[in-house]
Amino acid sequence: MDPVLIDFPDSFATERLILRAPRPGDGARLHAAVVESLAELRPWMPWAQEEQSAEATEAYVRQRAADWAARRDLTLHAYLKGTDTLVLSSGLHGINWEARTFEIGYWARTKFVGQGYVTEAVNGITRFAFTHLKANRVEIRCDAQNRRSASVAKRCGFYLEGVLRHDRLGVKGDVRDTIIFSKISPDEFHRYDVLPAKEGLMTPAWHGLP
Repeated sequence: MDPVLIDFPDSFATERLILRAPRPGDGARLHAAVVESLAELRPWMPWAQEEQSAEATEAYVRQRAADWAARRDLTLHAYLKGTDTLVLSSGLHGINWEARTFEIGYWARTKFVGQGYVTEAVNGITRFAFTHLKANRVEIRCDAQNRRSASVAKRCGFYLEGVLRHDRLGVKGDVRDTIIFSKISPDEFHRYDVLPAKEGLMTPAWHGLP
């Protein structure tokens, strides 16, 4: 089936948030959130290294809206219920419609960090993927040094599959490791820890595995 023919909602709610697809005109709100959060985004996000303009952000929003309609990429912006306050950006990326596999990415606006919004959004997006998109697999991948991102995957019950060693370059051109987490059912939950290792890297500590 051509993915463009697959019907599913373009918005849904969690306890405190409305998550929805990007729409033309969202650029100003997204731009304000990005500019406010650049200090926290720049260590991890290649796109955050460049100067951010309101015009470029609006163009980005419109492209993401087109990608949603074409089912190429499913970006989601989260707003506080009953407001136009953008809390975080997330979504389902790296989509393989034949295998029904998706990857969740996320970043939070600085003033909303540490309040559980990303965990809430990721749990909601995971349910959305399994319920509406008939997902077979949902992944979270993060830089091995990004402890905050890894902790979200842990709180949401994602299974720690392992570490890809030296598989990518960081924003400063240094070689980095990537941690891979996954779920293959909406209620799957595995216990594990992610512990600090030498040189600040994250090393998985496996529990109950051979």
